[in-house]
Amino acid sequence: MQIIHTVAELRARLKSEPNIAFVPTMGNLHAGHMHLVKIAGQHASCVVVSIFVNPLQFGPSEDLANYPRTLDADCEKLQAAGTSIVFAPTVTEMYPDFNAATNCLGQTMMISAPPIAGELCGASRPGHFDGVATVVMKLFNIVMPQFAVFGKKDFQQLFIIRELVRQFNLPIQILAGETMREPSGLAMSSRNGYLSIAQKSAAAALNQTLKHIVQQAQQSDANFNTLEQTASQSLNNSGWQVDYISIRSAATLLPASAKDQQLVVLAAAKIGNTRLIDNIEFPASLNSLR
Repeated sequence: MQIIHTVAELRARLKSEPNIAFVPTMGNLHAGHMHLVKIAGQHASCVVVSIFVNPLQFGPSEDLANYPRTLDADCEKLQAAGTSIVFAPTVTEMYPDFNAATNCLGQTMMISAPPIAGELCGASRPGHFDGVATVVMKLFNIVMPQFAVFGKKDFQQLFIIRELVRQFNLPIQILAGETMREPSGLAMSSRNGYLSIAQKSAAAALNQTLKHIVQQAQQSDANFNTLEQTASQSLNNSGWQVDYISIRSAATLLPASAKDQQLVVLAAAKIGNTRLIDNIEFPASLNSLR
């Protein structure tokens, strides 16, 4: 396995590769990431994993400075998983106009994500998905993979990346990895490391709440608005700070309607100071009241 830090070196290394599968990450890798790497290895002989904490997708009050950076440990895991190349660029390598003195990235050209990016996670994180889409486009242009693998835990991100590829006619197939979970049902996340033992145990309630919504939503008399409000109130009463719980079309991410066959319930909430997200896809009941 090679560890490469510059765009020029990576392009030179990949020039002769006939097929490439790419897994973009921000590091601090866990079993969920390794699952994505495994999927990548099933589709291409060369697997590239990027490790880059992207400043462009963090808001002013978010955890950029404290986001865990564990490159050595990550590389050990990736080597064991059969990764071909780790691309670990500096901020200056990804943003050539970065000014360290002012901490200004100098990125004046941006991808503008579609309106759905302003809903759900985007409502409380303005500009987040513009930052995600911009860095992913940069990485796609650098790696030029035939396949790219993203996790379903970040369902809204996956939707936006698929739109990016479709609307810009990129010759990349987006592969989706299922959410990997702790035995409690808690979705694996790099931010789980922020949780105390007690908080991690309590955090399982988020997935349990979504499972309950799915069960209720498939009843013939289900009212989605009521289910969302009741679930949010229940979590808030248990000490959570709910950002949103929303039942949406899995195909469009718009609010669910009678014509939708496949739905997804998505949630974001804070336990303590840690923001967690989760979702569950499920088939619609033909008789549900939206």
